[in-house]
Amino acid sequence: MRLFVAICILMMGGSATAMYSPSSGVVDLTPSNFQREVLNSDAVWIIEFYAPWCGHCQRLVPEYTKAAQALSGVVKVGAVNADEHRSLGGQYGVQGFPTIKVFGLDKKKPEDFNGQRTAQGIVDAAMRAAREKVNAQLSGKKSGGSSGSPDDVIELTDSNFEKMVLKSDDFWLVEFFAPWCGHCKNLAPHWQKAATELKGKIKMGALDATVHTVMASRYGVQGYPTIKFFHKGEVGNYDGGRTASDIVAWADDKAAANLPPPEIVQIPDNAILTSACKRSIPSVSLQFLPHILDCQSKCRNNYIEILSRLGDKYKQKMWGWVWSEAMAQPELEQALDIGGFGYPALAALNAKKMQFALLKGSFSESGINEFLRDISYGRGRTAPVRGAELPAIQEVEAWDGQDGVLPEEEDIDLSDVDLDDLDGEAHEEL
Repeated sequence: MRLFVAICILMMGGSATAMYSPSSGVVDLTPSNFQREVLNSDAVWIIEFYAPWCGHCQRLVPEYTKAAQALSGVVKVGAVNADEHRSLGGQYGVQGFPTIKVFGLDKKKPEDFNGQRTAQGIVDAAMRAAREKVNAQLSGKKSGGSSGSPDDVIELTDSNFEKMVLKSDDFWLVEFFAPWCGHCKNLAPHWQKAATELKGKIKMGALDATVHTVMASRYGVQGYPTIKFFHKGEVGNYDGGRTASDIVAWADDKAAANLPPPEIVQIPDNAILTSACKRSIPSVSLQFLPHILDCQSKCRNNYIEILSRLGDKYKQKMWGWVWSEAMAQPELEQALDIGGFGYPALAALNAKKMQFALLKGSFSESGINEFLRDISYGRGRTAPVRGAELPAIQEVEAWDGQDGVLPEEEDIDLSDVDLDDLDGEAHEEL
């Protein structure tokens, strides 16, 4: 058997470069570069620990490569030949292949990837980790921050459950646990950390189902831990992962799914754009719609309806959506290189980095969706905002929702003009 394994390793080259080519986007990680590339970097990493002879690892290659290319410039993707570098695999408790771990906010405590082994599943996990880090940095937290407080997990009982959970307008995540359950004990620090991170947005509780059997029985709890969500009469099963980042991401997505679609707001003054930039992570979608005389109310409303549908589709991204009439904000258009492609036009702006990307395809629902999808995965070419900052917005009158009307021509009164005198002056000049 050892001889067979050795032959397989030799045939495959025995290194990550055989599994993943340099052009794949997957970084070959070894004990000599792991500290420098992963642990000492600010980047979020998703890392596969594999063995060259592993059939599951070989079948994962195309999906993992696809994910690496999609995440290029956003999240780092690496691979460790854990059969060759056993010390590195052993350091992170690797016992089977492939094992995928996410090195995100706390590099000292990488989290196991338990999602689907598809490009989309890997990308989703990576983006959740990246979003967790961005949100932590936005709130002033540093990598490797607080493990969470047990005080943030609300103790629930048969006597307080109805009042606190069922009659509440808040979104609740409730763990039904047993004190002797090993899985419950493993979940506890993650549950506490998630409760701390979600504090003020989502309430998280825990109910000892071995003591408070009335509620456990009502909701069909048969195993531990069982996690359910409660929101305004709706009850459902939690189907996410068991790490803090998984719980936070699932809860954020679930809460965002219940949000109304973002409003598509006109930019009549500086305050609107500034507000959209401050509350948006990471992008603002800026639309420049044709002048009302070129595209009357029905035409303009059609564009706004398309943007509203896309805003609803991407509302979990928490982007801002604003629009301006063509040439109403010439300095802003110049800063974003608007005008070269005509109207309507769209720019996705990262206000923090002062970088933007322009829609160069069709300004249609499918064309904009494809553009925004690439933006959400960190793809697409970006450029710096001209002048390195947004210009001041000119105050304009907000659109009243009506059709445009040409200005009335001024009537010229010729009754006081003596045409004979004008004729005489013309002759004298000749």
